[in-house]
Order: sequence, then C-alpha cells, then structure tokens
Amino acid sequence: MLDVVSRSQRGRVCEYSRGESRVTTPMIIGSREGGPVWIGGGPDGRVLHVMGSEVPLETGLLTTASSGRDSESLVKDGVQVIRLPLPEDIIVDETAEVVVVPNGYELRKDARRIVDVVIRLRQAIGFGRILCILGLGEASTLSLLSYMGVDMFDDSLARSTGINGIRQMPEADLVTGKDESEGNVAILMEEIEKIRTFIGCDRLRELVDQRSFATPSSVAMLRIYDDVGYEYAEETCSTVGCRFSCNTTQALRRPDLKRYRGRMEDYRKPENKRVLLLLPCSAKKPYHISKSHKAFSSAIHTASHDTLVHEVIVTSPLGAVPRELDAMYPANSYDIPVTGEWKCEEKAMIRRMIGDIIAQGYEKVVCHLGDDYELVEGLAEMECTVVGDSGSPASLANLDKALRAATKGMEPVDYLDDRNNQFRNVLEFQFGKEAADLLMDENTYAIGKFPYWKMFRENPENRKDKVQLGMMTPERGMVSLTLEGAKILAEKGFYTVEIMDFEMKGNLFAVGVVSADPRIRIGDEAIAVCNGEVRGVGMALMCGREMTDLKRGIAVKMRHKTK
Repeated sequence: MLDVVSRSQRGRVCEYSRGESRVTTPMIIGSREGGPVWIGGGPDGRVLHVMGSEVPLETGLLTTASSGRDSESLVKDGVQVIRLPLPEDIIVDETAEVVVVPNGYELRKDARRIVDVVIRLRQAIGFGRILCILGLGEASTLSLLSYMGVDMFDDSLARSTGINGIRQMPEADLVTGKDESEGNVAILMEEIEKIRTFIGCDRLRELVDQRSFATPSSVAMLRIYDDVGYEYAEETCSTVGCRFSCNTTQALRRPDLKRYRGRMEDYRKPENKRVLLLLPCSAKKPYHISKSHKAFSSAIHTASHDTLVHEVIVTSPLGAVPRELDAMYPANSYDIPVTGEWKCEEKAMIRRMIGDIIAQGYEKVVCHLGDDYELVEGLAEMECTVVGDSGSPASLANLDKALRAATKGMEPVDYLDDRNNQFRNVLEFQFGKEAADLLMDENTYAIGKFPYWKMFRENPENRKDKVQLGMMTPERGMVSLTLEGAKILAEKGFYTVEIMDFEMKGNLFAVGVVSADPRIRIGDEAIAVCNGEVRGVGMALMCGREMTDLKRGIAVKMRHKTK
C-alpha cells in the first residue's frame, strides 16, 4: 500500500506498507540484515528482502546496460525486477508495487542515459509504484535522482568507494586513503533526511541546485534533465507555491519558471493600453505591496490617464511580469541575488521577452529602470525618468511628468473596461484563451480593487439577475471558481475530474476518481463531474494523471459542492 505524504515536483515522500511493516521513502536500502527492506547475498547472487519476501536480483541471462539485449523481467511478491538495458516497450505487471533496476551502477557518470532511464521507467510505472535503482546511491546525486522520481537507493556504491579510500560527501568526493565505507553510509542517511525535509517544504529544487556542482556529471545530468525532461518535470510542477530562491544560473531553467516564460509567449497586452511603462522588480513579493512599487503607484495613478499605462516589471528569472500577473505564481514567490550584474543568459531572455511585448504596439515607451536601462536599450525609442534612485522624489516627479506627456491628447479609458481587460489576461494566463473566452463573454465583468477582483455574469434580459463566477485573491494568486463558473468550463471539458457516483461530503480522494483532465496541475482549479453533472469544484492537490494512478490521498481540496 502506497501513501504519498508530500511532493516537490517529481520528488516525493511516500509511506509504503505491507501488513504491519512500513517504510518511508526516499530511503537507503542497507546491505546488512535488519529492517523491513535490505539486500543480502545468496548462492545465485543478491537477494532483495522486502517485508518478508525474498526476491532474487540476478536470474537468467545477466545482461549489461550496453549489451543491447533484453533480459526477462522477474515478478515476485509484488516486486518486479527489470534489468538494463530497458526493453523498447516496458511492460509493468499489474501486481507490481515496487519496480527494481538491479544494475543501475552501469549508468554511473553517463548523465544522458540516467535521465533517459529514469524518465522512461517512471512514465511506464506511473505514480502508484515505488521505483528503486540500485548502484547509483551517492551523496552528491541523491537529491537530483529523488527530484527526477527515484524512491529507493542502496548503499553499495557508498561502501565500495569507501573501501577504496574515497569519502563521498554531498559537496565532493575526496580521497582520504582511509576506509570511509561506514562514514559514507552515515552521510547517505543524513542526506536522505535533508531530502525528505526539502520535499516536505516543497523546495527540493533548491537543494538539487546546490548539490549539482559537486561533480561535472551532476551538472550535466541536471542540465540534460531540465532540457529533454521538461515536459516530464512540468507535469508535476505546482501552479501555486511557497517562497523559493534562484541562486544559480541553472535555477533559471527550473520547469516552473520555464513554464511561465512559455505562457508569456502567448501573452497579449490589454487592448486599452497605449503607453508601456518598464519598472524594476522589488525584493518584496508580490511587487504591488512593496515600498518601492507603492511609491511608483503614487506617481502613476495621479489622474485618469493611468488606464492607458501598461506597467511591466523587468526581472530575472522571469523576464517580464505584467502588473496584472504580479500576484500569480511564480512572480509572487521567487528570490534572487541582487548585485546589479546580469549574466548573458539573463540579458538575452529579458531582451527577448520585453521585445515581444513592445512589438505588440505602443505609442510611447517610458523606462523607469535606472541603471538597468542597458537591459532594454535599443529595443525602442523610450524616455528614461530615473535620477539616481528610482524611488527618489526627483525620479517620481519625472515619472509623473513623463506619463502625463505621453498620454496627452489620448482619450482616457473607463476604469471598468480597464479592469475587465486586465482580468481577462489573468484568466488567459491561468486557463488558456479558449477557456477565458468562455468565462469572460460580453455579459461578464469584474469588480473590486486589484488584486481582489470578483467576476460576475449578468442576465442580458434582466441586468439585476447576476451570478458570481469566480474571485481572485493574492493569498492564492489565481482565480477560484464558483460552481456557476465551474459549470461553464465543464461543459467544454476544461479541468474536469470524472468521479464515481457517490455523495461528496468532504474532499475528493483519489480512490473516487475515474479519470482526470491531463492538463490539471497541482494548484489548478479542478471540477468534479459525474455523468455530465458538476458535483463540486476545488483546488487540485495532484496532477491529473496522478489522480487516476493513485488510489489513496486527497486528489482535490473541495471548495464548493452541490447539495
């Protein structure tokens, strides 16, 4: 029986049990007798002892990872042993709860093959099984392999290198000339505890970034994984999250940040915005509550011309953040070192994204970036307004003056229209254009002050007859739907979870899920539907495919349910 306790992208803490025996993953399988799971020797090779069962790890033809020849898979007592090389079509036995690769050591230092094997295996076995790869467990790569989806490791590599006088630490392998086997195993155990803690706080990627510098092969593995494994990794990235740090260049390639920049490729400015204002980011998130941005606001919102001004924050690692999106993840959550120095990769990314926004057509561009003007220099003719510090009285006065001059002669836009256009952008970013069009038709409008916006739809034949479809709050950073809003999306199959026919009294558990929209990510809106009827709506705590794979755990934290 498998229970997922916590998640951090593909990394997870699980409790796996049989009868009275229980283990917590990620875990290290020892090579000495003791505990529910361990590896011992036998007359024909190693034997995996799993909660009372004995599973031979070396049977039949012992192929190597580079042999190009498949070997027969062994299935015994809920454990399936799949030897490298992986067959073209991986067939997982229905009774298998644990999938073991016994000769993973042959992949060591081959970063590309490790990434390929882990992704192929995890996709084949799904979310409902434990993945164990033997021979790869070392302190410097445990966090990365856990992040990729491996649940169990063994201590054989740590012991063998230790006997050869190598001290394996998360930061590096050091030659000491002494027997370091017991010390290496102890370090593995300490690292596993750290990994569990980082997963529990949904910050495993930060530990991975730190550890990746230990060896060249670790750096290569993370780079390759972020590249070829993006779609696999993104599936489990939450659309909401806690504060996280981007302290390395590699952090720019996090899948949640890459997803944001991908969605921005489809971004279109609110149609009423005619003047682009480029602003610097702030240490405090979301930006609009920071002291600096409150000062900017005092200079921007001085008259009705503010509805013509489109505020876009220039930042790394996101590139560009339109004001209407600054309360959404990840713009509301990231931390990055601020030194005034920009890496080539950051500069190129920012110039590309700001250039795309400018290309959408503005009559004037005002730059309030100060020393960071170099990031956008030459992209368009623009007026710079900073004198010294961007928040100085002189700079704010210049900003006010520049915006008034830039909008002179332009007809102001009604605040209601401005808010509707910005709210539509929020909906498009969260749900996609097609779903946003369904929610925001000609009879729908937004009310309230940013970021506390509510969405209502009126009956065109009776304007006093209206229903609320959703609400945006900074606490969640996205739009939460009412049952009425959920019904609109459910009619077209957006973000739906088909459930069994039962009375829902609390949250929706995975055991009650029949199927789920594969577009659903953790944190997304999820609409529970039974035979075409909406039964409730809430926030997904699993991605869509995980809801169908697992039989335990809360799939959707329900907000509204039909009576």
